[in-house]
Amino acid sequence: MTTHLTINGSPRSTDAPGDVPLLWVLRDEIGLTGTKYGCGVAACGACTVHIDGEAVRSCQIALADVWGPVTTIEGLGTPAALHPLQDAWIRHQVAQCGYCQSGQIMQAAALLATTPTPTDADIDSAMAGNLCRCGTYGRIRAAIHDAAAVMAEGA
Repeated sequence: MTTHLTINGSPRSTDAPGDVPLLWVLRDEIGLTGTKYGCGVAACGACTVHIDGEAVRSCQIALADVWGPVTTIEGLGTPAALHPLQDAWIRHQVAQCGYCQSGQIMQAAALLATTPTPTDADIDSAMAGNLCRCGTYGRIRAAIHDAAAVMAEGA
């Protein structure tokens, strides 16, 4: 059975079985490798994408359960116009190994979509399920505050 999806604003189709995790469809079928496999049990956040604007762990969402348009890190900004979070990540030198960063940014984007001027507590709460083995949490928080300020100026 063919499943039709909208991924990063483009229509896509796949013949993958409905019980296959969205993560593997994104990476193996469509070639969007920015979404990472971390733990496979939704505990680390490396596989975070948006479905209809909601941050979800794509390793635990079956293809048949996708309920709306999917946005991955590749669809958040463009090389010509980075999303304010991507730009802030660069300015604050957040990434060390970088493995968790696409999931971190996608989680932060969902936070800023609902809470445009987050407090430290808002950020800590929203980001608690996204693990960074390098421990760049202070830089992550600073980058989120920075991006929120940039987004507020542009509003």
